[in-house]
Amino acid sequence: MSVENTAFSASGEEVITRTIDVEVDDTADQLKSSAEFDAFYEIDRTVREIEEGDFKRVALQFPDELLHDSVQIFRRLKRMISPDKELYVLADTSYGRQASNSWSPLTLLPLGATLSCCVDEVAAQHVDANALVHYGHACMSQTYRLPVIYVFGKKLIDVEDCVSRLVESFSSSESELKSSRSERIVFRHDVAYTYQAGSIVDRLQVALANFEPQLIYTSIPNKLLPPNPEESPRNSEEEGAQDCTIFYVGDESLGFTNLLITHASCNVYQYSPSLKTCHLESGRTNKLLMRRYATMQKGRDADVFGILVGTLGVASYLPLIKHIRTLLAASHKKSYTISVGKLNPAKLANFMEIECFVLVACPENSLIDAKDFYRPIITPYELEVGLQAEQNWTGKYILDFEKLLAEYDHGDRSKVVSSADNDDGDKDEDSPIFSLITGKYRHAKRFGFTAKDSNARSSSSPESALVQRSQDNALSLLSNSAAGQFLQSRTYQGLDPRLGQDAPSALEQGRSGIARGYENSADDGKS
Repeated sequence: MSVENTAFSASGEEVITRTIDVEVDDTADQLKSSAEFDAFYEIDRTVREIEEGDFKRVALQFPDELLHDSVQIFRRLKRMISPDKELYVLADTSYGRQASNSWSPLTLLPLGATLSCCVDEVAAQHVDANALVHYGHACMSQTYRLPVIYVFGKKLIDVEDCVSRLVESFSSSESELKSSRSERIVFRHDVAYTYQAGSIVDRLQVALANFEPQLIYTSIPNKLLPPNPEESPRNSEEEGAQDCTIFYVGDESLGFTNLLITHASCNVYQYSPSLKTCHLESGRTNKLLMRRYATMQKGRDADVFGILVGTLGVASYLPLIKHIRTLLAASHKKSYTISVGKLNPAKLANFMEIECFVLVACPENSLIDAKDFYRPIITPYELEVGLQAEQNWTGKYILDFEKLLAEYDHGDRSKVVSSADNDDGDKDEDSPIFSLITGKYRHAKRFGFTAKDSNARSSSSPESALVQRSQDNALSLLSNSAAGQFLQSRTYQGLDPRLGQDAPSALEQGRSGIARGYENSADDGKS
């Protein structure tokens, strides 16, 4: 059956012929020997980790830009490990890419640009893997189920030029920043420069010997194990360092954008290894914070929320989802939980009754530029700030799951639930709320009534909660269903079944085929 393109269907040929724009990382192609290839991808260390951990089934996860080296890496590992161990390449998770040099810190995650920075534990469990090797850029989120061996790669960097430019930029702006000069300098870098981090830190300590600030650096681990409930979380010297100066080595990326927004009060010096330039970048965070604050206000005006589960492998994602549900229920907001992969406007437009989405994803995938979406998309921390009765945001920003939950457990709980407590008290629940987005007053919807509210409303239910059944014209009470109320407000509510109103017709032979191209019968001249 030959199918032509029409206004309502396509042949499907473009799915096969379509090309994907991938910036292939050809660094390994420039290596002159197999020994250099093994050193670049840390073949010996990977084999040692697999043997020491006695992992029988190991999954290898590659991003698109490194997938062309997967076969060669697979063969080298397979030749060196024990015969009783199996390797599997997870090619289905290699979508997205790390941002290029043209990335701007004022740009959030673009439409459909989900990065392969997260460990795909779900795909690894499809082959019953008991360990995973992750290649390329990584967000370093704590895993939930499997031990992970990281191979970051080794991007080229001029160590001497890096140190000299960082110290030069810091000393030249020191006189202008005397009033806000801190006593600590925190060194951060992209994971691809981990192999040179020790040399850079040693040279920085020598170069900064005449300066007062103390240099602090916490090394990035090349292996992560699932969390042990009996062990207390490890706190590094960088944790909670808000009043400090940050030296960052790496090009523009989502990780650098997250660093700027979570350390808005710090002076951040960025050195670009590809451009060999160093600048003070912290001044560009104001616009980004203003945009996030505007999105947060849109979430404050919403009454129906959708919790988007964008990760299944980051530890603490389940407690965070439970935490978000608790916050929304305490504020009498309705919530729906939706598991999604890649975000796109068409997918989320199927839930038009939802007024705002809360994305639960890794830190590098949490900030979404939602200008192409029908509803705003906020982070869990923005939800907490938006639900506070009195808005008092100092610019503090949290993207890490564990930090957010710890912040709530250590004292911010009263701020968030105070709004709900006031609603149950003397405050008139029907009083209008002023919106900073529209500049008008609005009446908020209330869901999840308490026992006291239910007794008070049992005799006088709102008209929007009454739904007519088409079968017997009976009335149904949907006082806590946002979807039911939204359906009743629509002009078109689906096909009318007309049960019992039409006589049954005789059976006829229908058309065969698929929706994009049916086969017509001989006596049917319709296309």
